[in-house]
Amino acid sequence: MRSLRYVEIAEELRRGMTRPGELLPSESELAAAYGASRVTVRRALESLRAEGLVDSRQGYGWFVVGEPVRQALGRLQTIEASLESRGVASERRVLDFGFVRAPKPVRSVLGNDVESVLRVRRLHLADGRPFARVTVWVPDALGAGLSRRDVESSPITELIGVALGGGRQTIGAAAASVSDAGLLGVPAGSPVLRCERVTFDSAESPVLVSEWVFPAGATEFVVDLPVAPQDWRT
Repeated sequence: MRSLRYVEIAEELRRGMTRPGELLPSESELAAAYGASRVTVRRALESLRAEGLVDSRQGYGWFVVGEPVRQALGRLQTIEASLESRGVASERRVLDFGFVRAPKPVRSVLGNDVESVLRVRRLHLADGRPFARVTVWVPDALGAGLSRRDVESSPITELIGVALGGGRQTIGAAAASVSDAGLLGVPAGSPVLRCERVTFDSAESPVLVSEWVFPAGATEFVVDLPVAPQDWRT
């Protein structure tokens, strides 16, 4: 018996899936590639969704479902450590390295006396695919001795020679800029997770400001919530 066309398309798509988070061609592109109607392609995609293999988001398209990398919010940790704890190969690529005038938001955190900062913009990959775009701003007093080779090989927190006391991280949803979309391999305007982190030294003074942008579904942050003690005064 001749198989249904949507079943054939679903099977071909299934064989071609190589990595979680991979963005599939649009429905119109798939229809042209397979010589089928968009209705047939949609039925094939829906059958794969029913198997838990793909999913879709408005403005983002169809993508291969994968388990997101879980990152704990209870401790200060690098992206490399988060990935390696999950058995995922980590790679960093430095995109920009240089001293610039401190942007106003960065200066407001590091202090008005910080006029110049080392800005390092890099792309992190997980098992060879884009995982996050990270930009770090370091006061020039701490970054003066660093080279591009240094920040390509080691986390900046390990290079500045400062005992760290913790950090504060703010997380929210955003839309991918044109620049980030090109780096992360997602459509411009698609959902991303944006994190702003301020890292403090042991004296609780801010020493680093960083911005992390993750494609939707690439990661999730987990925090343990202990039970609050009962207030027996009521």
